[in-house]
Amino acid sequence: MSKTAILEYEGQRYEFPVIIGSENEPAIDIEKLRALTGAITLDPGYKNSGSCKSDITFLDGEEGILRYRGYAIEDLAEKADFLEVSFLVIFGELPTKKQLAQFETDIRKYTLVNEEMKNIIDGFPKTAHPMGVLSALTSALTAFNPKVVNVENDGEMYEAVCKTMGKFLVIATWTYRKMMGYPLNYYDNTQGYVENFMQLMFKLPTGPYSANKSVVDALDKLFILHADHEQNCSTSTVRIVGSSHAGLFASISAGVSALWGPLHGGANQAVLEMLEDIQKDGGDADKYLAKAKDKDDPFRLMGFGHRVYKNFDPRAKIIKKAADEVLNTLGVDDPILQIAKKLEESALVDDYFVSRKLYPNVDFYSGIIYRALGIPTDMFTVLFAIGRLPGWIAQWKEMRVNKEPIGRPRQVYTGYPLRDFVPMDKR
Repeated sequence: MSKTAILEYEGQRYEFPVIIGSENEPAIDIEKLRALTGAITLDPGYKNSGSCKSDITFLDGEEGILRYRGYAIEDLAEKADFLEVSFLVIFGELPTKKQLAQFETDIRKYTLVNEEMKNIIDGFPKTAHPMGVLSALTSALTAFNPKVVNVENDGEMYEAVCKTMGKFLVIATWTYRKMMGYPLNYYDNTQGYVENFMQLMFKLPTGPYSANKSVVDALDKLFILHADHEQNCSTSTVRIVGSSHAGLFASISAGVSALWGPLHGGANQAVLEMLEDIQKDGGDADKYLAKAKDKDDPFRLMGFGHRVYKNFDPRAKIIKKAADEVLNTLGVDDPILQIAKKLEESALVDDYFVSRKLYPNVDFYSGIIYRALGIPTDMFTVLFAIGRLPGWIAQWKEMRVNKEPIGRPRQVYTGYPLRDFVPMDKR
């Protein structure tokens, strides 16, 4: 028997169907609310509003659960690599060995970026923020790839996916090379995707480069953990821009801009900036733990707790181990990272943080890894974008294949009612 929700408004009684998701999440379908009642709902930030039905990611913040296409994030991080998970997220099923090999081969076909793109990146000052440069370069890819993708043609859609996965990695690393004043590198088709990220970033023309396996494994896990996260700000942006039938590159460029914000993808950058401020103030971690517990102190401990995960961030448990391995392997002696370890150790046993479930989150540990690799804080969100790319592609593809209508939220107008025009000489 189907469930319904009853709304009584201005003496009238209305019934709305209740939809139950595959994980028993109820949703009241108010698609016909305005047509039936003349009223709309008001939900700032859309915290209680579902914008779509999706098969991609399940997230339960209360229980600390994250799954891609039904697979637990713990299993994927341990048993799969990033391209394998990307294929799963975008196409719905784990690839066979043959499919995965073909996917990687087909991505390699599109890793060359038009040389004229260099003219665009040369136009930015060295001081430009990498996320601003990445957003512009992603949008510019549209000019060099003007063909409109027919989403109902599987071949065209697959080609667009491979092209986006190949070119985005290259231009993302170019933003770092621009910042550092280094010559731009090219994809090496003899290496894997994450290994290519390392050489694209760090290989110099003055000598050979070999990526550390522990570092590659840690980054592979980080990219997997960031691959998708349900209808967050940047993903919703990609979907709503794509709902106008804007192309994949243009929609992802908008997602990059949304991710740039410090309340979203910039969180791991905020962690390192906090740690640097603590060091400048003498490096006393205990002092800042006390400030965090003082309700009258405006200081916030960045990288602890999560707005979605009310218990623990399942991604943090996975990446903590990888962070420890990277620090041990590289033997990094950095006072900033020592402060981070002190904060982590104290927060995990301090009753104030434990009782409030303010555990270190994925942004805390990812920031530590990036710092250990010598990556500038301005680049942290770019690495987040590389990991999130398959999720953006999958969400755009799902929205277009499902023929979702153009996004068009309503509003409650609170301005002036009709007024008479005031002539210039009477103002």
